[in-house]
Amino acid sequence: MLITGARVFDPKKGFVTRDLSLWDGKIVPRCEGEAVDLSGCWILPGLTDLHFHGCVGEDFSDATADGLQKMADYELSRGITQICPSGMTLGEDTLTQVCRTAAAHRTKNAGGAELVGLHLEGPFLCYAKKGAQNADYLRDPDLAMLHRFQEAADGLVKLVTLAPEQPGSIEFIQTAEKEGIRVALGHTTADYDTASAAFEAGAKQVTHLFNAMPPFTHRAPGVVGAAFDHPGVMVELICDGVHIHPSVVRAVFQLYGADRVILISDSLRATGMPDGKYPFGGQEIVVKGNRATLADDPNTLAGSVSDLMACVVTAVSFGIPLKDAVTAAAVTPAKALGIYDRVGSLDVGKEANLAILNPDLSLKAVLFHGEVVSGQL
Repeated sequence: MLITGARVFDPKKGFVTRDLSLWDGKIVPRCEGEAVDLSGCWILPGLTDLHFHGCVGEDFSDATADGLQKMADYELSRGITQICPSGMTLGEDTLTQVCRTAAAHRTKNAGGAELVGLHLEGPFLCYAKKGAQNADYLRDPDLAMLHRFQEAADGLVKLVTLAPEQPGSIEFIQTAEKEGIRVALGHTTADYDTASAAFEAGAKQVTHLFNAMPPFTHRAPGVVGAAFDHPGVMVELICDGVHIHPSVVRAVFQLYGADRVILISDSLRATGMPDGKYPFGGQEIVVKGNRATLADDPNTLAGSVSDLMACVVTAVSFGIPLKDAVTAAAVTPAKALGIYDRVGSLDVGKEANLAILNPDLSLKAVLFHGEVVSGQL
C-alpha cells in the first residue's frame, strides 16, 4: 500500500508531507500497488500505553482472559497498538493470577493491541500516599515476591512502581534493574534526597508525576525536582483534563522535554462506558463525566476515564504541539519498554502500526501490521 499526501510523523522533523509505503506488515522504502490519497490527514505511529488498568467494563486486575482480550481489542480500535497493562495493590494470589493471565494472553496471540509487558503498580507503596490503592495489601519492597510474579508472568513484568522510602528499596531497585525490570517511583512521600538516591541506584521513571507524591516547591523539590536533575529519568503524565492543570502540563513539557515525558491514560474499566458506579481493586468508584473518584472519598481521584489517544488530543488542546504529544505517547514509552527498535516511529523497517487522524484530530483509521483494523481509509 502506498499512502500519499498525508502529514507523516517524523521524530526529528515533526510532521512532513510525504509518501508512506507499507508492504508485508512493515514500513518499506517504496512499493508499487494500491495508492491511497490521505491529503490533510495526520499519520502517527501506533501509541504505547504503559500505565492503564482497564476499559470497556474490564480491569486487568480481574485476571480474566476474556476481559484482557476485550481490553486489547478496544485499545487497538483507538490507535493504541501496544499495551502494558497495570495491576494494583492486591493480594499475592490475585496478582499471581494477573501475571499468569497476561502470560497466557501473550502466548495465545488472539489479536488486539500487542501486549508488550505488564506493570505492577503496587503492592510496594507507602500508606500515606496510597491514593486509591487498597491499604490492606501494601507491603515493603520484596525481591522474592517480585521473582515469583515474574515467573508467573513468564518474564512479562517490565515495570514496577515503588515508594523509595520503604525499607529495602535500594537493593530492590538495583536488583530489578539488573534483571531488566524498570523501576518507577510513585505513591511516595520521598523527599528530594531519597528520590535522588533511588535514581542513582537505577530507578528510571516516575509514576503519574505530581499525583500521589509531595508537591514541587521552591525549598522542597521532592520527586519532581529529583527527576529533573537526573537526565535519564522519564516521567509519566496523566493528560485527561482532570489530574493535571493545563498550565502544569505545559510546564512539564518545557521542563523535561517531550523525550522524557510519557503520556499515560491511567484508565479504568469505566473508560468507554457510561457514568455510574464501578468496582475498583476491592473498592467502589463513582464516574461522572471525565472524573472518577472513590465512592467513600469523593476528593480522591481513582484513575481516568480517557484512553491514551484522547489524552494526546487533550494535550494538544492545552497548547502542546502535536509532534511533542505524539513523541510522549509513542516514541518515549516505546523506548522505556525497550521496543523502539520495531515500533514507536514510522521509520523504514518498523512494523506498520499506524493511527490516522482527520485534520481535526478525530480518529479516521487504525492499521495494525499494515492491515486496517478500525475505521476506513
